[in-house]
Amino acid sequence: MKDKEIEKLIKLEKKRQRGVINLIASENYVSRDVLEVLGSELTNKYAEGYPAHRYYGGNIYSDKIENLAKGRALKLFKLSSKKWAVNVQAHSGSPANLAVYLGLVPLGGTIMGMSLTDGGHLTHGYKVSATGKFWKAIQYGVDPKTERIDYERLKDLAKREKPNIIVAGFTAYPRLVDYKKFREIADASGAYLMVDMSHTAGLVAGGVIPSPFLYADVVTTTTHKTLRGPRSALIFSRIDERELYKKIDRAVFPGLQGGPHLNQIAAVATMLKEDMSPAYKKYAKQVITNAKVLAEELKRLGWRIVSGGTDTHLALVDTWMGGNGISGKEASDKLEKAGIIVNKNTIPGETRSPMDPSGIRIGTAAETTRGKKEKDMIKIAQKIDKILRG
Repeated sequence: MKDKEIEKLIKLEKKRQRGVINLIASENYVSRDVLEVLGSELTNKYAEGYPAHRYYGGNIYSDKIENLAKGRALKLFKLSSKKWAVNVQAHSGSPANLAVYLGLVPLGGTIMGMSLTDGGHLTHGYKVSATGKFWKAIQYGVDPKTERIDYERLKDLAKREKPNIIVAGFTAYPRLVDYKKFREIADASGAYLMVDMSHTAGLVAGGVIPSPFLYADVVTTTTHKTLRGPRSALIFSRIDERELYKKIDRAVFPGLQGGPHLNQIAAVATMLKEDMSPAYKKYAKQVITNAKVLAEELKRLGWRIVSGGTDTHLALVDTWMGGNGISGKEASDKLEKAGIIVNKNTIPGETRSPMDPSGIRIGTAAETTRGKKEKDMIKIAQKIDKILRG
């Protein structure tokens, strides 16, 4: 590489990644093939528009690549091309969610999503996000005692507020979601049901947790978390008389974006093929097993685990209100100095600032990719305990 400054920084980052235990729930490690595709000549091509409807010439292979990615996305999640459409052009998860709202919710309409402190995402209507500025945001939370979704309370809220769209999606909720109940709530309130499965998409693809596709109108997901791909996003929508997919396609382009990142789309296609393998199904199962073991061992060591455990790849550890008196920021900083990377995170009933909250979020997708098993999770939990109590 001629640019020695960048080359040096890349090498240092590579060394950093190899030298730490990565428990960031939203990170993973891609294959060599994915990296190669991302850095390919596809970077050079401008492919504004959609297959067979481009605004530039020279897109014969662009069309084939995009169609391949779309076909593989439907196949991975066992969806019929007659019943589901998928957009593969969204650059990442936040603009994917924004595109759904832009396509389906009138400006000033109502979005109903989980509150940030209880496990929701910025793009589910949080006040500092564009989604909380362009649309009215109604937020639901978890039961203070169980720290799980109270579906009856959620139903009452939805019937009263009558949102245009209900988002069943989370960034820090460790439990399985009852999509059937969400469907019933959406129907009772006249809302679209959107599922943001960005964190759990790989577990759905691996067949180890329930799929939302039976109940959702729209499903969004990033591709770089449990799916183990590049930083990108997918938007699935039902094909019916409402023509949701056409509205969403127009929202992505020309509504929000210009030309798609063709190298990114091709890397997603590569990831999707990898995720169809038997080895990936074993990986998805191990991710959940590791998360359960990690959470249980921390619990055994005296740490309070939000909601009592996990059903997925992530868990929330209460480092403050659990009686240990350590803020999430302090815990994150201490662990990073010792080579364990987590992120500070709010917890249900949060009383502290999001910049220095009461807990940390831990996930097992990345370390499972590296081959970690149950015995390793027990050692990691013990190391975390020793560092934070030291």
